[in-house]
Amino acid sequence: MPAHPSFAGTPPFPEAARLALADPQLRANLARATATIRTKRARAVAERDDWEALRLAGAAIKDETLRDLPALLAQLEAGVTAAGGVVHWARDAAEANAIVVGLVREAGVDEVVKVKSMATQEIELNAALAEAGIAAWETDLAELIVQLGEDLPSHILVPAIHRNRREVRAIFEREMGRMGRPAPADLSDDPRALAEAARLHLREKFLRAKVAISGANFAVAETGTVMVVESEGNGRMCLTLPDVLITVMGIEKLLPTWRDLEVFLQLLPRSSTAERMNPYTSMWTGVTPGDGPQAFHLVLLDNGRTDTLVDPVGRQALRCIKCSACLNVCPVYERTGGRAYGSPYPGPIGAILTPQLRGINRGPVDAQTASLPYASSLCGACFEVCPVRIDIPEVLVHLRAKVVEQHGWRAHASEESVLMAAMGWTFRSPRRLGLVERAGGLGGRLIGRGGHIRRAPGPGLLRAWLRGRDLETPSRESFRRWWHRTGRHEDRA
Repeated sequence: MPAHPSFAGTPPFPEAARLALADPQLRANLARATATIRTKRARAVAERDDWEALRLAGAAIKDETLRDLPALLAQLEAGVTAAGGVVHWARDAAEANAIVVGLVREAGVDEVVKVKSMATQEIELNAALAEAGIAAWETDLAELIVQLGEDLPSHILVPAIHRNRREVRAIFEREMGRMGRPAPADLSDDPRALAEAARLHLREKFLRAKVAISGANFAVAETGTVMVVESEGNGRMCLTLPDVLITVMGIEKLLPTWRDLEVFLQLLPRSSTAERMNPYTSMWTGVTPGDGPQAFHLVLLDNGRTDTLVDPVGRQALRCIKCSACLNVCPVYERTGGRAYGSPYPGPIGAILTPQLRGINRGPVDAQTASLPYASSLCGACFEVCPVRIDIPEVLVHLRAKVVEQHGWRAHASEESVLMAAMGWTFRSPRRLGLVERAGGLGGRLIGRGGHIRRAPGPGLLRAWLRGRDLETPSRESFRRWWHRTGRHEDRA
């Protein structure tokens, strides 16, 4: 049975990022992969003259869904039930895992195949299944690489983006035989050869599996239909061959009508895989006698989403369709990778979604979670590419304010925060501001040259900032002193 590494114990982002930055192979892999995906996506999006209109429509549909979520969820449950499926409600990860474990045990099997699913990663379902003596086999190629390597995912779309093909070949040669059909003896690092090795390894698992577990990209409330989109076809094998299908879906994945899919089936593939449409789009409504799984269970997962929905600024994170476009343009993610974020949701979207799912709207959170809203330069590139117009920088600033309110500025005491706190203390008092202005005029003249300050004394943030900038030397006399000395404050019309 495969091991199940966990994000538990990940240090706060600044510490985890420093470790990632020290790995040159990781940085090279990430830079190459994100640049490729970014370029392809830009070309695919440029084909649509109405791209901005599609973004606006996607955001509006998602906001409408979130506004009417309780009624739409009830409508979905009715549709699934009428079509022969069973709906389960899970308040948190523990409830969701217990439901799935119970269903697998009820089916009388000790292994399952899985479609790639962010929701099951979020609740650490594989570990819960393993604890119950049930092996869960990932069938998405990138997820298989991560699982065989006893690794953690680092990207939403391409979980093994931090691995190059030589590393993948080594993992396949070392681990495939331990978990099933071994890799071919003459395996090369050619991508086609690696894909074929994975295909042969997985085929025997597909053919004997009685239970499959999936996530969902979308669900349609008006008919009770659930949908998965993918590029490999492995998901289609999971969704059609087993006798029992269990889908774990976050409650925000809902859409009101079939017509709404028209928008999202144009936004998602271009934003994620740079394709005009997904090669495999699988839809099912309950069960159909004699065709596909004969038992369907839909587990609707809350796990912090209701608390997120309450926040009028933070709730826009629930629009996310998990395309990963924001990761591929983020300068912070490109240099640190996804594991530094300590969550299956990395990058800009993880920096705003994870803290809310973990309860930042209810009260103080742990140091690692509290560090995530600061894992950004606020450059805004993520908002520019988001297909549903999530204003990630706005939410980041909003969550930073929550962290400060809950923990105080000392929770993130850095040179920057100390300087900002000192400035706040100074500006709250006219007398203190006057003293600092006078000291600045004197100090600037002592360390400045040619009317500019090019170096600051000692190490620190200001010294680093001045390495590439010139700061004009403060005037010996401040504006306020000049104003009072000349009597201009009395010349008011």
